Amino acid sequence: MATSGTTTFNLSIDDLVEEAFERCGMRPQSGYQLSSARRSLNLLFLDWANRGLNLWTIEQATFALTQGVNEITLPTDTVNVLEAVIRQSSQGTNTDVYIERISREDWLNVPDKTSQARPSQFYVQRANTPKVFFYPAADQAYTFVYYRIRRIQDAGSYTNDADVNFRFLPCLASGLAYYLSLKFAPERAGALKAIYDEDFTRAALEDRDTASVQFVPDLGV
Repeated sequence: MATSGTTTFNLSIDDLVEEAFERCGMRPQSGYQLSSARRSLNLLFLDWANRGLNLWTIEQATFALTQGVNEITLPTDTVNVLEAVIRQSSQGTNTDVYIERISREDWLNVPDKTSQARPSQFYVQRANTPKVFFYPAADQAYTFVYYRIRRIQDAGSYTNDADVNFRFLPCLASGLAYYLSLKFAPERAGALKAIYDEDFTRAALEDRDTASVQFVPDLGV
């Protein structure tokens, strides 16, 4: 028996909207309903940023540091910084050194924030325009190499695909259906919420780093 031979199934925004409305027991009949669905979809994406790591939104980025720099501005679509190194280049060789993330309180308690050396600590200010503060300030040219969580892209045009990994398409459809039921089919909201929670839990459990971890006890005195 023949199979398709393809693994490219995806849902455009209009397909997602149609699927979600069908789960609510209706079909979109007006431009307002379509606009409302797209707004709900964008709110759903923002909620996912608060639910934990979405691996497909983690990406590596770099920032060139010059002497005396102890503060940089990150792209505005940065949700958070996970880990980072300071890269020093010499004679065509790159050396990466781990840099520790510290809290706002620790950064505030640094007595001399202008002292210069290779940065060993950084504080992330998670504001509308995120910033990173370094201690010590750079004493020469370095590269700040970091992994960041970026925002999920907006829905945009109805012909776009959603900026999600394929594993999350089922819970994206059920989540949008739940959001729409709150406005258009409240009698179905309870059942749709239960389906959405189950779909999200299943996808989130799979959306993780599966590398093995080894714990070694410290037997020192």
